[in-house]
Amino acid sequence: MTVYNDALFRQQFPEFADVAKYPEVRLSMYWTVATMFVCSDSSPYNVLNGQRLVVILNYVVAHLLTIGQQAEDASKQGAAAGSTMGGFTTGATIGEVTVSKMAPPAADGWQWWLSSTPYGQALWAMLEVLAVGGMSIGGLPEREAFRKVGGVFW
Repeated sequence: MTVYNDALFRQQFPEFADVAKYPEVRLSMYWTVATMFVCSDSSPYNVLNGQRLVVILNYVVAHLLTIGQQAEDASKQGAAAGSTMGGFTTGATIGEVTVSKMAPPAADGWQWWLSSTPYGQALWAMLEVLAVGGMSIGGLPEREAFRKVGGVFW
């Protein structure tokens, strides 16, 4: 089982190096949440294991931290919850304050959520690369290849 490594996370993401602003207990809590987003079963065909899994989980932690920081900053400024989430600003008015946003190009809620921070965008790209080719589920080892077990093509 993979466990949170505070020194490694802060080395990979130096912008979160301030232990007063980002205490280890908070980062560890986000790590626990990250493991709920990214499943890591023990299948030998699972591509999310070892160092790759740690990097993916660290990106989820950075993504969650950034979203949490955006929400905290918005509440300090009296903004409505979620008003800082993703999207592109398409218009703004100063008198009587109006801001128009367009949702980022995303096929579903998961992609929209990931596109709301640079860390989520990087995570989305990594997961897309790992998902290329898909997976097959079958009982025979030759179903994982282009040839049958004797070298014969399908």
